[in-house]
Amino acid sequence: MDHQIDRYFKHLVENGGSDLHLSQGQPPKLRIHGSISPIENEPVLSGDALGSMMREITTEKAWERYESCGDLDFAYEMDEESRFRCNYLKQSHGYACVFRLIPTKISSLEQLGIPEVVKQFGHIRSGLVLVTGPTGSGKSTTLAALIDYININFSRHIVTVEEPIEFVHGNKQSIITQREVPIQTPTFADGLRAALREDADIVLVGEMRDLETISLALTAAETGLLVFGTLHTNNARKTVDRLIDVFPADQQSQIRTMLAASLRGVVAQLLCKRADKPGRVAVNEIMVSNSAVAAIIREGATQKLYDVIIGGKGEGMQFMDEAIWGNLKDGVINPFEAYMKAIDKKRFKAYLPEDLQELGHSGGGEIENAAANA
Repeated sequence: MDHQIDRYFKHLVENGGSDLHLSQGQPPKLRIHGSISPIENEPVLSGDALGSMMREITTEKAWERYESCGDLDFAYEMDEESRFRCNYLKQSHGYACVFRLIPTKISSLEQLGIPEVVKQFGHIRSGLVLVTGPTGSGKSTTLAALIDYININFSRHIVTVEEPIEFVHGNKQSIITQREVPIQTPTFADGLRAALREDADIVLVGEMRDLETISLALTAAETGLLVFGTLHTNNARKTVDRLIDVFPADQQSQIRTMLAASLRGVVAQLLCKRADKPGRVAVNEIMVSNSAVAAIIREGATQKLYDVIIGGKGEGMQFMDEAIWGNLKDGVINPFEAYMKAIDKKRFKAYLPEDLQELGHSGGGEIENAAANA
C-alpha cells in the first residue's frame, strides 16, 4: 500500500538524492551530491499535512513516544529497492523529519573505493576496529561492506546492535543477528553486554557514544571478540583521544593500557564532492595498530601517531591529507574541497585561486566561507 509520503521518497530515488528533509512551514527539500535544495513547485508543508504523513509510516506506540519526547529513530522500507533511515524531531515551527536513503544492495569495499588494507580487519579474530568520521560521511556504508566481506568469506556469528538497523544482511557463510535499539535491546550497552552470552565472534556497535558502551567494547575486545564500532571523529589521533577522555582522570592510565592491547585499527572517513563527475568520493585515513602505536597509546603521546602513520605506508597506513592530496592531484576533487576537508590547510591554500588566497591573511575564515559558497 502506497503512503502519502512515498511520492517524496520516489522523487528522492529518481533524482539520485541521499536525504529528504520535511519541515513544517518549509517546502520539502532534497540533498543531492551534498547540496540541499527545495523540490520545485512543491508547496510549504502545513502541520496537519506533515503530521499525517509522518504518522502513517510508524506505529501508534512509536508516534506516542515521539509526541512526548520530541525525537524518534526508526527504519522504513518503501519497497524492495528503497529503505530509509528515519529521524523525527520537533523544531521551533512544529514537526520535522529527515530521511536517509539506505541502499538495499550492499556495495563491496572495492566499489566504494576503500583501500585494500581495510579487508585485513575482517581477518582478525579479536580486538577493536573503529570506523570514524562526521555524520553523513558513509561510516555505516563502509562497515556494511566490511561485514559483507566477512559474511562471504568466513564462518562467524556476527551480532549487530544498531539504532536503527540500516543495511539488512542475509546469512551467507556467516550467521548474522541484527538487533535494533530500543526495540530488540534497550541500549547499545545492553546489546553489547548480551552479545558476550550469545556465542558471538564479531559485534558491530552502531555508535559508541557513552562511557559504559566504550568500556564494554574494550572489555569484549580484550576477552576475545572482534568489535567494530563508530565514533564521530575525523582522524586517528582524535579517535584515540576521544576514547580515553570519556573516562575519569583516575581511570585513564588503565584505559590507555587496555586500548593499547586491544585496538587493531582506525579507519577515518570523509566524503568529498567530486570535480570529475557528479557524486562524492570517500577519502580515508588508515591506522593499523603495531608495537609503535601501542607504545604511543600507553604513553599518552598521541601527537606522535602522525609520524607512525606517515611512516607506515608499507603496512597500508595512510594519512588523511595524503588521501586528499592524491584525489586533488588526480583531478577527482577541486582545490576548494581539498582545502575545506584538509587538516593542514596551509598545504592546500597555494592551489586556491589568487583572490581567495588573499582572503586568508586574517586567519582563513574568509576562504572557508567563499569555498563553502563556491
